[in-house]
Amino acid sequence: MNVLLIKLTSMGDLIHALPALTDARAAIPDIQFDWVIDEGFAEVASWHPAVNTIIKSAHRRWRTSYKKHWPEIIGFVKQLRSTHYDLIIDGQSNLKSALVTLFSKGLKCGFDKPSAREYPAHWVYKKRFAHSKQDHAVTRVRSLFAQALGYPRPTTPPDFGIDRSLLIAPALTIPTRYVMFIHNASWDTKLWPESYWQQLIHFCLAANITILLPAGNSDELARSKRFAEGQPNVIALPRMPLSEIAYLLSHAVAAVSVDTGLSHLSAALNIPTITLYGATDSGLIGATGLNQIHLQSRFACAPCYLQKCNYLGASNVKPVCFAELTPQLVWQTLQTLMPS
Repeated sequence: MNVLLIKLTSMGDLIHALPALTDARAAIPDIQFDWVIDEGFAEVASWHPAVNTIIKSAHRRWRTSYKKHWPEIIGFVKQLRSTHYDLIIDGQSNLKSALVTLFSKGLKCGFDKPSAREYPAHWVYKKRFAHSKQDHAVTRVRSLFAQALGYPRPTTPPDFGIDRSLLIAPALTIPTRYVMFIHNASWDTKLWPESYWQQLIHFCLAANITILLPAGNSDELARSKRFAEGQPNVIALPRMPLSEIAYLLSHAVAAVSVDTGLSHLSAALNIPTITLYGATDSGLIGATGLNQIHLQSRFACAPCYLQKCNYLGASNVKPVCFAELTPQLVWQTLQTLMPS
């Protein structure tokens, strides 16, 4: 059985889809998936053994100039339409993914109107399925696959199915024991204050704990270097491919993270992880895996799901919802989570 999965972004959402692939392979052993995915995250699809062909979308680049990228867009559509699939599953259910679904060839499936992330997307699907928006994203995608492919909804813990042998060791000297601090996020409201990170680093160094700091862009690398300055046991990692970051994560003894894609990857690899939630809700999109601790702000306006904090009250902490998630609290929690 040949199935096309359409799930473009973001990294956390892509990792949320992996257990559904594992479920489908267990229920239908001969099933194989092609996956339409954003070019920046294509490595995620490559880690799962049920994925056969990866079709890369560059929609983020293309929207800067459709005219300039028109030949590339035409090539993408031709590749998309070169195969007639037994089933097409839109696992993202927004307008972008629905448009890609529309161009593909095969029986189109997705969430119904009340269940879709952006309700007009449901018009594209020939077969529509329901699942509450109030359930966790991993549960929703597993349910969608089960209904579309005709096997019972799974009740087992999610198995992300990542083949660790496909992760790549970076060409650098790696400490034998370290903690990863994932300080990067695309929203300002997801960023734990720098002064808090610096205090947490101080606690860890006093306990002789080595810290690795990943970075995905120049701003994040600059922040890593600020944290590492003058600290021999704090390592600002260079920018590197996702499979190399995943390798380092898979060998960490623990991680502390804001709500970002790498927190979901850390959880999927079952690395003991503390994830900090302010503007977002851990109940709906929280990192899922073994040994995960979610520290959720209970501030009056949290979770707000705003990318910029608009709180007008006085506070020395920005974003203000992180004020209660102090370095002392995180350090105390980390000590309980780390293996001895």
